[in-house]
Amino acid sequence: MAELIAKTPCEGLLPLTVGGVSLTEENPGVMTVVAPFRGREAALAQAMRAAHGVAFPAPNRSAVRAGARAIWFGRGQALLVGPEPDPSLAEHAALTDQSDAWALVRIEGERVEDVLARLVPVDLRVRLFKRGHTARTLIGHMAGSVTRVGPRAFQLIVFRSMAATLVHEVRTAMEAIAARGVLEG
Repeated sequence: MAELIAKTPCEGLLPLTVGGVSLTEENPGVMTVVAPFRGREAALAQAMRAAHGVAFPAPNRSAVRAGARAIWFGRGQALLVGPEPDPSLAEHAALTDQSDAWALVRIEGERVEDVLARLVPVDLRVRLFKRGHTARTLIGHMAGSVTRVGPRAFQLIVFRSMAATLVHEVRTAMEAIAARGVLEG
């Protein structure tokens, strides 16, 4: 009988550093899509705040506290990352476990915005896209989520099946920006 071995989406592909920008896989813990029932949005926000310290996020925003991150994930949806959702949330929202469906990586470094400018059709400069801002957008040719988590750091989420493609496309952009720096220097 074959023995199955659990692997992360980016197993053997990361970590990676090119030209001062690094790409690492994060272990998100549990990932749950939270979709409030009609008319229950305020009650859900209160329940999330009480249970996990973060409320249901406004569009294009995220919040983090004590190991829990709530990321706006589209109209009427948030992605709760980290903890197992408190059972009280089920009174106010549909909860769907997505833990095995997504690849979650962190990209950071001095020229991270230049790297992402080659892949993401959203202006990610810090004066416009501040910490906690998030967007459902294209990353290369993949549908994904981009969230600023620090002054020079972003969290990228794509479908698990696209993990190798994400790493390839980000590596290519990192190499291009690193080479441009050498040529300019």
